[in-house]
Amino acid sequence: MAGEIEEQRHFLWFLRGMRGITSLPALILMASYVGFSAFALESGLTRGEAVFMTLSIWALPAQMILIGTMTGGAPLAASFAAVTLSSIRMMPMVASIMPQMRTERTPVAVLLFLSHFLAITSWVFATQRLESVPRHYRVAYFAGFGITLTLTNTLIVAVSYGVVSSFPPMIAGALFMMTPVYFISSIWASAKQPVVKVAFVAGIVLGPLMALVAPDFDVLYAGLGGGTAAYLLDRYRRKSAMRAGAGA
Repeated sequence: MAGEIEEQRHFLWFLRGMRGITSLPALILMASYVGFSAFALESGLTRGEAVFMTLSIWALPAQMILIGTMTGGAPLAASFAAVTLSSIRMMPMVASIMPQMRTERTPVAVLLFLSHFLAITSWVFATQRLESVPRHYRVAYFAGFGITLTLTNTLIVAVSYGVVSSFPPMIAGALFMMTPVYFISSIWASAKQPVVKVAFVAGIVLGPLMALVAPDFDVLYAGLGGGTAAYLLDRYRRKSAMRAGAGA
């Protein structure tokens, strides 16, 4: 009896996570995937390829990079490397969220499965909501949101493919650009440590500069340079604070 009650509670928290599909981050991402459908259509991808890409990669920037390398005639190995490097940025997000969801009874296989659904939108959502969810139900809550978000956007790509061909190019582009604009504002708002904001500003400044200096590696150089500079500045700040505290 107690086991059935616990299963019902997990299911209820799963449903609560599903309701997150109506949140602002989810709605903006859904609009962006309409724009992605237009981009996929213009790039020559079939409906099935666009759907499979959405379901399997589940990271809009990585999907754009893959299409860009494919249409640019890059070798398969180069496309694989580009998507891999783009997706590596998700590792710190996984490392920061999974410990908040894991309990002594949580199977590792479940966490590995849920890590597939962890992208920027779900990370922002989890960062803002998980603290208010009891730890034992966080896995069910995140699963409800992440799985529903992924399947919904996959369906959007399947349905909107072809329909977006009638959209004016400016509207399709505006829909696609909603996601990066939201990501920029939400990451800044959710930053809890000064070093994150320093890295953010450094990346914003270095990005355009590196695009002029090394356009083929601008994102890599801006990310490494901005992140390293933020780390060194934060380390110096911490040491200065420790010395000041010791002197007092």
